[in-house]
Amino acid sequence: VFRIGGGNDKQGFPMKQGILCNHRVRLLFKKGMSCYRERRSGCRKRKSVRGCVVGPDLAVLHLVLVKKGAEEIPGLTDDNKPRRLGPKRASNIRKLFGLEKKDDVRQFVVRRELNEKKKKAPKIQRLITPSLLQRKRYFKALTRKRMEAGKQMKADYMKRVAEYRQEQKEARAAEVAKKKKEKK
Repeated sequence: VFRIGGGNDKQGFPMKQGILCNHRVRLLFKKGMSCYRERRSGCRKRKSVRGCVVGPDLAVLHLVLVKKGAEEIPGLTDDNKPRRLGPKRASNIRKLFGLEKKDDVRQFVVRRELNEKKKKAPKIQRLITPSLLQRKRYFKALTRKRMEAGKQMKADYMKRVAEYRQEQKEARAAEVAKKKKEKK
């Protein structure tokens, strides 16, 4: 059983899902729509695409194998091609080999042989190492230190503002007292 994934007509126009006809239409495309890649941000373009109904004018039909029958299809299901590369992300390696949290992922990385001497392995992403945890602790401590320093500076500033206001009040009181004295 196959599922139709798409295709092109004889002039090379791609089939687009959701256009329920078997001929070409011209649509206004914008970012995020299939059959269109934005060249400049915000740019829209009117392009020709073919409807998703299968017809005799198709040159290529892209099919996906959904369910395999009893017989083998030569060149499609008879040979088993192994995947060239293994997973790179730590959680995906764990999932592939059924590992626990405490198991070391670095022992299970899929290595690829270039020749007898040289082997290649990917750099594991999202791997939690002691250095990563140390870095995380360091940045948290920095943030905390900054917050405490900010609080201290604010407290000092508020104290100084209060002192300044008191000084101003006293100076004003002295000025008023002086003026009263002169009046008498």
